[in-house]
Amino acid sequence: MRNIFLFFRTYFSALFFVVLQIIALLMLTRYSRTHEAIFMHAVNEWVGTINEEYNSVQYYFKLKKINEALANENVALRNLLSSNYATMNTSILFKQDTVRIDSTIQYRQYFWRTAQVVGNDIFSQNNYLILNRGSAQGLKVGMCVLSNEGIVGMVEYVSKNYARVMSVLHRNTKVSAILKKTGVQGRVAWDGVDPSFVILSNIPKSEKIKTGDSVLTSHYSNFPPGQLIGTISSIVNDPSSNFYTIKVKTGTNFYTLQFVYVVENKMAEEIKAIERTTKINP
Repeated sequence: MRNIFLFFRTYFSALFFVVLQIIALLMLTRYSRTHEAIFMHAVNEWVGTINEEYNSVQYYFKLKKINEALANENVALRNLLSSNYATMNTSILFKQDTVRIDSTIQYRQYFWRTAQVVGNDIFSQNNYLILNRGSAQGLKVGMCVLSNEGIVGMVEYVSKNYARVMSVLHRNTKVSAILKKTGVQGRVAWDGVDPSFVILSNIPKSEKIKTGDSVLTSHYSNFPPGQLIGTISSIVNDPSSNFYTIKVKTGTNFYTLQFVYVVENKMAEEIKAIERTTKINP
């Protein structure tokens, strides 16, 4: 104990100076947008580098499961090859990721990139992921992120080599959804309780639903339509409301998430321009 007091007595001035510097930096970044942006950029790069090194150790011990998942995905992709079919209906095969403008020309709407998760928080109320891809690899704010099993989140911040993703397990994330069986639209959000479940709301009691039904992204969400959100786990029939409260088991397992797809909507800017015009000229 005496040595501890001697240490603080000897280095009190230096420690007090460091504390004051930290307080000054926090005040500077809080009240100056320019310095806040610079600080966030530096912190994002620093945290991403540390998480990537830490994740490389975890990655080594999960190689078997990861290789198995990749092998299963390769099998699924091979099943989509044209050589597996006698005839090909291209209007169906490419319906989701292209927009047809006539009988011979197609414009690509969605472009998919792979990324590795190097940081993943699931135990707070507002959870984020860190990906080892950034602006140098073509990532931009607003791109959506998916896994093999379902949706993951949206890119919120991008530095040169890393990106921060606002997870579906974030209290501010709201996703427009539909029931696969009926097509009725609702909204998915996380209640901050269990990382394995989200809540689907705004589904009227007139709909015939049951546990196990699939919940997908709608055409009104920022995700490509038809992507799996999860499956219905339980249904709460509140007598005081005309709508069900539905608990949905997420398709994505956030506990073991390692690889994701970052999806760019090539027509996002055009859609935003139309939305801005609509708001200006109602």
